[in-house]
Amino acid sequence: MPAGKRANPLALAVLVCLAERPMHPYEVAQTLRTRHKDDSVRLNYGSLYAVVDTLVRRGLVEASETERSGRLPERTVYRITDAGHVELHDWLAELIAVPAKEYPAFEAALSFLPAVPPDEAASLLDERTQRLEAELASAGALRELVEKARLPRLFWVEAEFAIALRRTELEFVRRLRADLAAGTLEGLSWWRQVHGQPDGPVPLPPPWGPEHDEERP
Repeated sequence: MPAGKRANPLALAVLVCLAERPMHPYEVAQTLRTRHKDDSVRLNYGSLYAVVDTLVRRGLVEASETERSGRLPERTVYRITDAGHVELHDWLAELIAVPAKEYPAFEAALSFLPAVPPDEAASLLDERTQRLEAELASAGALRELVEKARLPRLFWVEAEFAIALRRTELEFVRRLRADLAAGTLEGLSWWRQVHGQPDGPVPLPPPWGPEHDEERP
């Protein structure tokens, strides 16, 4: 599969499950949920069946048999192909080795932060801080349970990574909020000016505005 088609982590999750043994899509979903992999990969049944169909068309998985349980409809069991094994290895190796540009929603929000008034932004950052603190407290409690259960670190390392990201985010939000409160955030005067005259013309942001031009020798 060309790298450009490796956009859906759910397809990778399906390949990983089928590399263990043949399964039907419902069993794949249950396996991912039981192992809490749905915390890392967005999962819903509609998209799962569409992903399986795509993998079949690309020759990465194939139907191996159908099975029936009681009065339930027949279910198709799929297995991974040789090409699927190669794709699984190459895709996972690429994800591990090559940093990729991602587009987190919070990063997008920060890029448009001046669109809300500074005082409201401060309040929203306070709310995010509280939510992050609560999330980290919950994650810490879950980590203690995992460690007490002696689950090898290998099988929850993705949760460890998620916690590290949240801690870094919390530190950043606190620092940004402190700079805003102290008035040391560069561009703050322009930000307040924009929202102080909502009906007037919007001044150009630094470094394109007249204030910057005056500072230049």
